[in-house]
Amino acid sequence: MITSKRYWVAVTAVILGMITFIPEVPGQQPIDTTSCSSRKITTIVSTPEFTIYSTEARGVQIDNLPSKTFDNLTFHSVGVFKVESGKVTGNSYSKYMDASEDFFLVEAQVGTERVWKYIYGTGKWKGITGGGTSITFTKGKPISPGTSQGCNKVTGTYELKK
Repeated sequence: MITSKRYWVAVTAVILGMITFIPEVPGQQPIDTTSCSSRKITTIVSTPEFTIYSTEARGVQIDNLPSKTFDNLTFHSVGVFKVESGKVTGNSYSKYMDASEDFFLVEAQVGTERVWKYIYGTGKWKGITGGGTSITFTKGKPISPGTSQGCNKVTGTYELKK
């Protein structure tokens, strides 16, 4: 007859054994970064009904998570946007590069929120998938006409295919 104490020792040993042999499955990892940049803004057309403009931005990304996976990446972004009845819509494309010059590309759509996804990667970023959202949380006074300086909070998930 198994005593209560022996029963729990046996159950604990089985559970720990099962946990030890569970293979690690790659999966989505969290993203929480701050991207700060300076943008050049070019107005293409401005009418009472709508405005269309392009942007070109360059900046740096700071990773807010302990892993620091996306820390100190530099980026270059271009986009075209329309403002109609106070609502902004458009698309942008960004290249994020690490110190070893490996990079990934991100496509973003702006509507009621800014939604982005990975579309390409090289080197250690090859096969990257995932996406998320981005919100502007601060903007400074433009340093010169036709520019904008500010920071975005970028959140989402990513997965690197091995």
